[in-house]
Amino acid sequence: MSADVTSMAEGGLAPRPDHVPADLVRDFNIYDVPGAAEDVQAAYAAIQQANPDIFWTPHNGGHWVATRGEDIMAMQRDYHHFSHKHIVLPPMPEGTQRQIPLEMDPPEHARYRRPLMQSLMPAVVGELESKVRDVAVEAIERVLPQGECEFIEDFAKILPIHVFLELVDLPLSDKHRLLPMAERSVRGRSAEIRLQAQQEMGGYLLGEIRARRENPGQDLLSKLVNVNVGDGRISEMEAVSYATLVLFGGLDTVAGMIGFIARFLAMNPGHRRQLVERLDDEAFVKHAIEEMIRRHGLANTARVIAEDFEYGGVYFRAGDRILPANLWVGLDERINENPLVVDFDRDRPVHAAFGNGPHACPGAVLARREIRIFLQEWLSRIPDFHIKPDTKPVLATGMVNGVLRLDLCWP
Repeated sequence: MSADVTSMAEGGLAPRPDHVPADLVRDFNIYDVPGAAEDVQAAYAAIQQANPDIFWTPHNGGHWVATRGEDIMAMQRDYHHFSHKHIVLPPMPEGTQRQIPLEMDPPEHARYRRPLMQSLMPAVVGELESKVRDVAVEAIERVLPQGECEFIEDFAKILPIHVFLELVDLPLSDKHRLLPMAERSVRGRSAEIRLQAQQEMGGYLLGEIRARRENPGQDLLSKLVNVNVGDGRISEMEAVSYATLVLFGGLDTVAGMIGFIARFLAMNPGHRRQLVERLDDEAFVKHAIEEMIRRHGLANTARVIAEDFEYGGVYFRAGDRILPANLWVGLDERINENPLVVDFDRDRPVHAAFGNGPHACPGAVLARREIRIFLQEWLSRIPDFHIKPDTKPVLATGMVNGVLRLDLCWP
C-alpha cells in the first residue's frame, strides 16, 4: 500500500500518523484476511510471512500489528506499556462502558477477576465433568442415526452453551435468543454492531442481575454481579458489563475451537485414526489437544499504547492501538517448527490461545475439559467422518475467529 493511500481517510481508511514510517504501512484488515475462507490460520500465517514483524494498517481506525510470537507474548505480559484499556477494533464509541474485567489493568483488574477464577478452578470444573459428558453424549446420540449433521448447531454450540447456562443459572430455552447476540458481539465488523449486541445482552440480563443482587445464589452470575472491589460491591452498570462479557465469552469461544478441531479431523483421517486408537491414553490426548489448539488460534485482542516509547526499533506514541493477535504465537516458525503441520508427536506445542500474564483466560481449564470430552465421546461413537460432499465449511475472521457452518457425514 502506498503512502498516498494512507494519507487519506477515504474509503474507511485512517490517515497515517506522522510518527508511522511509510514503509511500515500494510493493507491488513482483520475482518477480511485473504484466504481465510479456506483456512483462517493459514491465511494469518501468510500475513506473518509476508510482512515486517511490526507494521501499521489504516483499516479499522488505524492500528499497529505485531505478528511474531516473542513480541506478542511480551506485549501480553507488559500491561504497563500495552494497556487493556480498549481491546476491540475498530474502537468502540467514546463513553462506551468498558468491558469488565477485560478492559482493566492490574491491580484493579485482579479484584474483579477473582470470583471468575474461583468459579472456574480445576476442582470446580471437575465437578462439572459428568454434566458436560451427559450433554455431549445426548447431542451425539441425537444425530448418530442420521448419518450427518450440521456440526456447529447440532453439537459445537450445544456443549459449551448447556454447561455455561447452567453455571450462570439461566434458562436453556433462552439460548436461541442469546446466540445471535454473541455472534454479533464477537464478529461484528463495526463498533455500532458490537455495541448494539452488548446493549441487547445488557437488556436481557438486567432483570436477572437486579434479582441476584437482591437475593444472591451460589451460581456464577450471582458471584459476578455482587463482587466486592474493596470499597463496596460493583455498581449495577458495572455488573451488567461484567455479566455481558462473561456470557459472550462462554457462549462463543469454546464452540469455535471445537468447530475448528472437528473440521481438521474431518479433513485428516490419519490424525483422526491416531486419536481413535489412543483415546484411553490420557497423556496422548492431552498433548494432541494442545497441538490442535496451537494450530487453530481464535481470539485477537487489541491493546492501547500507554506512553511514548520505542519497542523493537518501532516508535509508538501514547494512544496508538496495536493488535498482538494470539494465534500468531502458535503459527510462528521461529517458535514451532513447521507450524501449519499438526504433529501429535511435537515435543512442546507453544501457543498463546488463552493469553499470557494477568489476563490469561480464566476459562482455559473448562475449555480444555470440554474439548477432551468432545473427542472421547464423539470419536468413540463416530470414528470415521468427513465433510459432506458438495458443502464447504463457512469460516469467519474478526476479533474472534470461528466456524459458522460445518456439514459432516459418516457411514
